[in-house]
Amino acid sequence: MKTSMLIFVCVILTMTGCTQNPQQKAALKQNNMKFKQLTPEEERVIVHKGTEAPFTGKYDKFTETGTYVCKRCGTPLYRSSDKFDAHCGWPAFDDEIPGAVKRIPDADGMRTEIECAACGAHLGHVFLGESLTEKDTRHCVNSVSLEFMPASKAAATDTAIFAGGCFWGVEYYMNKIKGVISTEVGYTGGHKDHPTYQEVCAGKTGHYEAIEVVFDPAQTSFEAVAKMFFETHDPTQWNHQGPDWGEQYRSAVFYRYEAQKATTEKLIAELKGKGFKVVTEVIPAKPFWKAEDYHQDYYDHKGTTPYCHGYVKRF
Repeated sequence: MKTSMLIFVCVILTMTGCTQNPQQKAALKQNNMKFKQLTPEEERVIVHKGTEAPFTGKYDKFTETGTYVCKRCGTPLYRSSDKFDAHCGWPAFDDEIPGAVKRIPDADGMRTEIECAACGAHLGHVFLGESLTEKDTRHCVNSVSLEFMPASKAAATDTAIFAGGCFWGVEYYMNKIKGVISTEVGYTGGHKDHPTYQEVCAGKTGHYEAIEVVFDPAQTSFEAVAKMFFETHDPTQWNHQGPDWGEQYRSAVFYRYEAQKATTEKLIAELKGKGFKVVTEVIPAKPFWKAEDYHQDYYDHKGTTPYCHGYVKRF
C-alpha cells in the first residue's frame, strides 16, 4: 500500500508541468553554449521542463557502476553509489556530486526543482522527509536528462576555462601541457550573445577574452593546468596584460564545479602567501562563445611566439 501511494503521489506531482518565468527564459537563452543536440523528447524535458512517463526511462532500474552526467552539457551530476530504487518510476539518488545540482523553488509553489548547475538543464525534483534512505533525500530525475558514463570512462576528459589577457598567448602555452586534448579561444563572462571580436574590444559586452581547455585527467589535472595559467600571465595586473589594455584582458578562472573553485582559491592563497597581489577573479562558468576562426591557434598558424605572455615559475 505504501509503495502504491508513493507511486501515485510521484505521478501526480512530477507529471505537473512547470511554467517558465521571465528569468528562467532569459537564462535558457543565455545558455546557448556548445550543447549536445537534443531529440524533441529530450528538449521537451530538459529545456521546457517536462517529465517523462514513469517506469519508461532507461535508468530507472539501471545498476551499473559509474557516473551520471548532464545530457545537455556533460557535467558530472550523480555517482552510481548514491542511486537507489525508490519504486517511484524514475531514477532516484540520495546525494549529488558537490556543487553540480542547483535547487530552486518550483513554479507550482510546492516542490523544489533541480537543475544542472552548469547549464540550467531541468533534471526533475528533490524530495525530503520520505525516510527512504539514511540521507532522507530523494532526487527524482528524468532518465532523458542524464547520460551514463561507465566507471572506466567517467573521467575520460575534463574542461577548464581561463581568461588571462590576449587569448592567443594563453592558448600557446596551454597547448604545451601533456594531456591537453584541445583548446578553443572565445569570449565569456559578459552579457551579449554571439559577440564579435570588434564588439568585445570596444568594451560594450562585458566579455573576457578566454580559453576553453579540454584535458585528459589521466595525464594531467585541473591543478596542473591552472598552475600553467598562473605562471604564463601576470595575475597581479588588472584590466590589462603587458602592453594590452582593456576590460577584456582581465584575469579570471571560470570554474565549472566546486572542486575547480577550491583548487583555484588554494593556488591564489599560495601566491598571496608568497607576496603576489593577485587580482584574478574566481567566477562560476558562464556561456562560452567561440571566437572567429582566425583567432584559433593563432601563433601556430603565424609561426611566431607570444609578445605579452611568458613563462615565470611561481609555484
